[in-house]
Amino acid sequence: MFIYLRKDWPEFQWNHEKVSPLLAEVRHQQGLLLGRMEGLGFNLQDEATLKNLTQDVIKSSEIEGEILDPQQVRSSIARRLGITVAGLIPVDRNIDGAVEMMLDATQNHEKVLTEERLFGWHAALFPTGWSGMHRIVVGAWRDNTNDNPMQVVSGPMGRETIHFQAPDAEQLQKEMHAFLQWFNTEENLDPVVKAAVGHLWFVTIHPFDDGNGRIARAIMDMLLARADKSKRRFYSMSAQIRNEREGYYSILEETQKGTLDITEWILWFLQCLQRALATTHATLADVIRKSKFWERPAAQTLNERQRLMLHKMLDGFEGKVTSSKWAKITKVSQDTAVRDLQDLLERGLLGKEAAGGRSTSYVLEE
Repeated sequence: MFIYLRKDWPEFQWNHEKVSPLLAEVRHQQGLLLGRMEGLGFNLQDEATLKNLTQDVIKSSEIEGEILDPQQVRSSIARRLGITVAGLIPVDRNIDGAVEMMLDATQNHEKVLTEERLFGWHAALFPTGWSGMHRIVVGAWRDNTNDNPMQVVSGPMGRETIHFQAPDAEQLQKEMHAFLQWFNTEENLDPVVKAAVGHLWFVTIHPFDDGNGRIARAIMDMLLARADKSKRRFYSMSAQIRNEREGYYSILEETQKGTLDITEWILWFLQCLQRALATTHATLADVIRKSKFWERPAAQTLNERQRLMLHKMLDGFEGKVTSSKWAKITKVSQDTAVRDLQDLLERGLLGKEAAGGRSTSYVLEE
């Protein structure tokens, strides 16, 4: 029996004695991280926010098997937040839509969550009205048009395993009314625990034809932003969930087939959040490393091509940086690429790798 079929749905319960100590640890970690970030300058805070929001958008889509271009996501977020960075590129509208949803959830986290707002998020995710090869209902709750139940399945055709079957479409108006009323009025619950409950509740209702997981995680991030009392995002829960995707789907399935005691789900959520916060310290170190690089006097008067390529190298350029790759990526002649590289060598920002001659490649001098 799925939990929404139980007579006391949606009266969730959990063991406070088990949850409270772990919640206190998480809240302490959040406080330490936020305090550390507040001690940094605004530019570093912007860079950390940009990095973590980019991770959030990319990884939330990746959990569902959709791969987004990182540079497009970064460019879309930077433009919308007014963060000045080099190497901005044009962006596909589906990526802009995913970014718009995440930014509305996190930057406007104190605003009321309504049907219309959720419909706007859904329409932003699916601007063409199609999900892959299938036309879907966009900007509205799913309906019974195809007479098939909403199911989460896996396995080959004819031998599928049904992991979950969502409530019938006729129940959605009632179910979402109850969810939104709780979301907008429940003030006695710690927002971190509320993020765990809200994520589970929404994804169980599964009110849309597609995109339910991504919207559930946007709701989660909205509540975590409320917990932080900040529009700035210094950690990415979606990135951590992506790292633990198998466990994430497993605990969701177990919980949706269990009772309304969701203690195990909340504990898993808090432990995952703990790991996300711990991972952030490495992210922060990377942000500081990049900041120190750009603060060097030699990095102050570079052309756009040089800034673009140095950003790529600082972000972890795949493969070797050679003059031919430089020319191809920056769309200039080989001679111009060589001049750009020679200038960076003379400034002490780049060095040559050991192998010389035609295979000369370049590395950062940090």
